Amino acid sequence: MARHDKAVTPWLVLGLPAALGLAWVTQGSGVVGNDPERNIVIPDTLTMPLQVQAAYNDERIFFRYRWPAEQAHVYHDMLRYEDGEWIRHGRSIPGPSPDGTYEDRVAMLVDDGGVPEFGRYGGYITAGDRMRFFSDSASPAEVAEHPRLGQEMGKSDVRKYLPATRRDQNDWRSVEDAEVLAAQREAGYFLDLWHWRAGRSNPIGASDDQWVGEYRNSDAGTGPYTTNWDKDNDRPQWMLDPEQVGQRALRWEDVVSGEVDFDGVYYLSEDNRTAFDPDHDWQNGDVIPRRLLRTPDGSRGSIAVHGQARWEDGYWDVTLVRDLDTDSPLDDKILEDQGVYDVGIAVYRNATGSRWHYVSLPYSLGLGREADFQATAFTGSAPEWDDAWFDITLFYPGQVDWPLLISQAHAGAEDIAQGTPVRARHSEEQLARYGVEMEFNDAITTRWWMILVAGLIAMLGVTLALLPGFRSTRQGDRS
Repeated sequence: MARHDKAVTPWLVLGLPAALGLAWVTQGSGVVGNDPERNIVIPDTLTMPLQVQAAYNDERIFFRYRWPAEQAHVYHDMLRYEDGEWIRHGRSIPGPSPDGTYEDRVAMLVDDGGVPEFGRYGGYITAGDRMRFFSDSASPAEVAEHPRLGQEMGKSDVRKYLPATRRDQNDWRSVEDAEVLAAQREAGYFLDLWHWRAGRSNPIGASDDQWVGEYRNSDAGTGPYTTNWDKDNDRPQWMLDPEQVGQRALRWEDVVSGEVDFDGVYYLSEDNRTAFDPDHDWQNGDVIPRRLLRTPDGSRGSIAVHGQARWEDGYWDVTLVRDLDTDSPLDDKILEDQGVYDVGIAVYRNATGSRWHYVSLPYSLGLGREADFQATAFTGSAPEWDDAWFDITLFYPGQVDWPLLISQAHAGAEDIAQGTPVRARHSEEQLARYGVEMEFNDAITTRWWMILVAGLIAMLGVTLALLPGFRSTRQGDRS
């Protein structure tokens, strides 16, 4: 008869716990977790709704946006007095600002067909190699040394840019020559960027006007804000004018309370400022905005707020207006009746900035033409907004860039090469999940290798443990 080989016992005693331990290490501990040092902070919800309307008359076009937000964030970049120093709050950081000092925003990219990839893939094409706030973002020192972005333009990070502005899609440094970039812009290869900010533009009824080419550039002229800081003396340059508004500063407890009095004073502008008084008896918790709002001019001042953009009953309701023809064809997309245009919209809420926003897929807009949604023609000075809203689902894009999407690492790269639009293959929910997967791509890849190794070790241990049981133990007749 067969007998039990004592060699089985050590393998089972030692091998099975080792296999279970490896299984726990590779699977039980998980890989998903926020890591701000690597610019990984996942929002609580991955999608959100947005409602849009558009209308135009002979001269101007209006866009109306409505989206839910638990509260209004209008304070941005504030200076708080504490024990003799003015401390800055509201820098752009990974994820939401812990004290809520980051403004809500809505941004819209517009194209007239000059950037054909945009109508198929939307804002994905503007996310290039080593963008700021990606885990592998280019360092400020690297960018500062770049002859175009750093030395000529004075930039210290890599922001939105279009694919054809680079010779190599896997290298942000490979910027085309100035002559090529100028020719691209003349040919319409740029995106118009409408950029409304709840803190840095809305209080004075303005929006910012920018464009995306080899970088996220500002239109010609001056923008709706500048910096209120006296760097020689480490203090604000301006304060609120007490003769006009009855106070020199805001209070920190009011800034972080989450309550906003839109008819009160919550910003610093050219109309309510006066020179900073260093001899005033400043108290801990006094707050002066680090941004001074001013009336924009030139092409950069082409977009204005129509009516009052406010948060009420859990929703922002923002309407922007601009001339159809701004007379600035190198900065803006000129719009006209019977035109069809592509738009992509992004919303920033919950005190988040930079890439921690929600974006839309691209949609076509028709001015008297069939499209995904229509701009209503009207007569008079302002639309009545009688038509239904166009409902859009926005999603969190994660760390998905254009070089990745067109590489062999992306299963849909061949579809992109063939020009298949993203909306034909993916829903917003799928794209959001994919974006989160890419946030943890390195950790997931490492964990899968660990699982593979653990599985092989476990299989080897079980094999060695069971192998003696298959050996014959019968003593044969040797005579």
